Amino acid sequence: MDSTTDQRQHLLHAWLSDYYNMNGVNLVPVSGDASFRRYFRFNYPSSHHSGPLTLIAVDAPPELENSEPFVNVSELLYTHQCAVPRIYLSSLENGFFVIEDFGDNLLLNCLNDQSADELYNEAMQSIINMQAIDASSLPDYDSKLLKREMQLFTDWYLIKHKNMQLDDASNNLLLNTYQALETSALEQPRVFVHRDYHSRNLMVRDNKPLGIIDFQDAVNGPVTYDLVSLLRDCYIDWPQNKIDHWCNQFYEMIPEKNYSYETFIRWFDLMGIQRHLKATGIFCRLNYRDHKPAYLNDIPRTLNYISDVSAKYPELKSFNALIGGLL
Repeated sequence: MDSTTDQRQHLLHAWLSDYYNMNGVNLVPVSGDASFRRYFRFNYPSSHHSGPLTLIAVDAPPELENSEPFVNVSELLYTHQCAVPRIYLSSLENGFFVIEDFGDNLLLNCLNDQSADELYNEAMQSIINMQAIDASSLPDYDSKLLKREMQLFTDWYLIKHKNMQLDDASNNLLLNTYQALETSALEQPRVFVHRDYHSRNLMVRDNKPLGIIDFQDAVNGPVTYDLVSLLRDCYIDWPQNKIDHWCNQFYEMIPEKNYSYETFIRWFDLMGIQRHLKATGIFCRLNYRDHKPAYLNDIPRTLNYISDVSAKYPELKSFNALIGGLL
């Protein structure tokens, strides 16, 4: 723990002790995410419970994390009865929060051949519920953002990680591929998009709905985005026949639609390639910039998604060959 981190934990401890009028708060670190936020669990004596109430303290350094979207999106989801942690206490200026404790039981750890249908059905219903929310107040998932995300693959994976020297032909191939993926994303109906909806951001809780976390990057974006994040998850993969079944199930859940299932699946596939290009670049950036090498282990699965799906589309034949050479 460096001096800055140690100082922030001391300030967080003092802030909590003062607010809750406790002599000392025992902060127990909780596994974090790919951001600069840190999470701690602590007990709070409560007369309304049979034992201590456990809460989560969040340290989100303001110079590294803009927490305003977290607060705003949390309020938006909570007011629409989505299962997100309640914010009990906040100090935006300090980047300190106290939120509801959803436990440690990730959806990822509960998925198997027997449980997947029921759990994914619930997770897909949650997407439908979120898509019913008016997302017009959120940032737009526009051309600029789509391009910036795909450029992460070029900059951090191809150039930084693979040390590739890109010639004009390679650059043009990437540019044309990115443009096709962008066009597909932008022609889709716009809905509320969580933007990181996968098995490590959904919490299984006893006799309660799946808990939804890490929603602060939500946007107004493509209808297939959260579904492909869930079903072509960078941390777990499934046979194509299962993905086909769940996609069909989700399509039937959509209350109003004026597009065919074939169009929906094409959107789903190309959206997945865009997301997995971004994810591959981010995994490399987490390693080289943020010193989190574990994410490199998730690149092979992510690249395999890109390879398998791009092989379905003749217009992506040259791009598929490029990816094949990287596997």
